[in-house]
Amino acid sequence: MNDCDGLLQEVAKQAEEVGIPISKRIEPHVTINRRAVNRLGCCKRKGEGYLIELSARVAEGPKESCRETLAHELLHTCWGCQNHGARWKEYAQRMNNAYGYHIRRVAAAEVVEQLQPRPFKYLLRCENCGAELGRYRASPLTRHPERYRCRCGGKLRPVKL
Repeated sequence: MNDCDGLLQEVAKQAEEVGIPISKRIEPHVTINRRAVNRLGCCKRKGEGYLIELSARVAEGPKESCRETLAHELLHTCWGCQNHGARWKEYAQRMNNAYGYHIRRVAAAEVVEQLQPRPFKYLLRCENCGAELGRYRASPLTRHPERYRCRCGGKLRPVKL
């Protein structure tokens, strides 16, 4: 059992204490996804039950970020809460009020700031003003920087990382 598994049980108990009907069919082990970079967590339907997945950035980050992300995902196991509709929001507010969480549809900036920053795969620098543009994925800008200009009008050049 890893730290996240224990936190999952803790957060599930908190939800039950405030009357939130989370599913009884949740896999007791949290899956850590080392490839997830854009999302912090995920609740997946697995047969009749649910599997909770966290990105490695969250799992290795502060426990409070992990707890809040687990709480967010656990709410998706409630009937009618597979999206971020009114019922999900009401349950999130109940958890926020009871335990001081900041559960929202998207991660709060403070939570993301506490996590290890993602390194850029591509970096472009303006020849004129020195401004840098970082990108995580290949795009027309990263493939053909000669077609684009900086806000100052300068040419963009790729920087070797």
